[in-house]
Amino acid sequence: MAKSAPRIAIVGGGLGGLAAAALLQAEGYSVHVYEQAQTFTRLGAGIHLGPNLMKVLQRIGIATRVIETGVSPDRWVSRKWDDGRVLLDFEIGERAARRYGVNYMMVHRGDFHARLFDAIRPESISLGKRVVEIDPIGSAAKLAFEDGSKAEADIVIGADGVRSRMREVLLGPDEPQFSGQVAYRSVFPAALLGRDFKMADCVKWWGEDRIFLVYYITRAHDEMFLVTASPQAEWPHPTSSVPGDLDGMRAAFAGFHPEVQRIASLCPQATKWAMYDHEPFPLWSRGRIVLLGDACHPMLPFMGQGAAMAIEDAAMLTRCIKASPTDFEFAFQLYELNRKSRTASIQEESRKNVWLKDSADPDWVFGYDVNEEPLIYPDKR
Repeated sequence: MAKSAPRIAIVGGGLGGLAAAALLQAEGYSVHVYEQAQTFTRLGAGIHLGPNLMKVLQRIGIATRVIETGVSPDRWVSRKWDDGRVLLDFEIGERAARRYGVNYMMVHRGDFHARLFDAIRPESISLGKRVVEIDPIGSAAKLAFEDGSKAEADIVIGADGVRSRMREVLLGPDEPQFSGQVAYRSVFPAALLGRDFKMADCVKWWGEDRIFLVYYITRAHDEMFLVTASPQAEWPHPTSSVPGDLDGMRAAFAGFHPEVQRIASLCPQATKWAMYDHEPFPLWSRGRIVLLGDACHPMLPFMGQGAAMAIEDAAMLTRCIKASPTDFEFAFQLYELNRKSRTASIQEESRKNVWLKDSADPDWVFGYDVNEEPLIYPDKR
């Protein structure tokens, strides 16, 4: 690769892709993001931003704006599914600020995406760019898009999600594995629950094989996010999500605590999602292509750490490219070496679905600072 700064293409304008673009641009790299969607919309979902993720947002320069947008919850409350008995009442807001130096936040995913979008140069993203072909061999990687346009880059970062086209280029076709669980998701005005409805900022009801989680996602506490998980034998749909059957959702949580019944009965709409999982992939890069986020380590959502892992990936990849500016293949090797163990641990813990159920020891997750971790180098012996 030439000694001049590499041209970097990012395929995928989701949370991980935009974070990578912001971090790399801050280091002076030429970056362009290619996103297949024609436009960005305020997708109906909430998201938890732990202190480990918020530390990266501080580096990007948007942490304050995110704090002004969302909710820093006082407590995380876990309750038994039927009688509502408290299993865990964990101070999380002020405790996070004191212990980790940064807030724990809950926000609307679309609002968070908008903050990240504002952090990159507006001319450095192209929408409606669906990759149909990539040739990673030669003096530059060549990308061809469905609209007939083409692009070249020295480095291509695949941040294109669980059904990654870039991963397919590296490893061949591979369908994500349906986990046997589905989620209903809904964003709705808090006022629908009535003025007399009171609850903690974040409450999760735990059943034997299913969960019901509700939390506020706006600073004004005027919007809530509901997400569930329950077993389902198969997913017969060609897409990852379908319009949700509210009667089906309510039936799945029949017998749960009266507060759950109230929320479920007043929920105006929902989307039903398949939950996918995958064993760790054998490699994350080859030649000029490198993966991050769900493209290389898709995981179940039960720790609320999927976006955090993608954004940590973005920060570590930026560090490794900076550490090896003239040898991108070594930079990718360094990145994978410094990320695989952590993402595999989070992936495995997420599968257990016991995070913050009846005990709390989150330091190994929240106390991690990807910007300060010493780089591990390959053993050359």
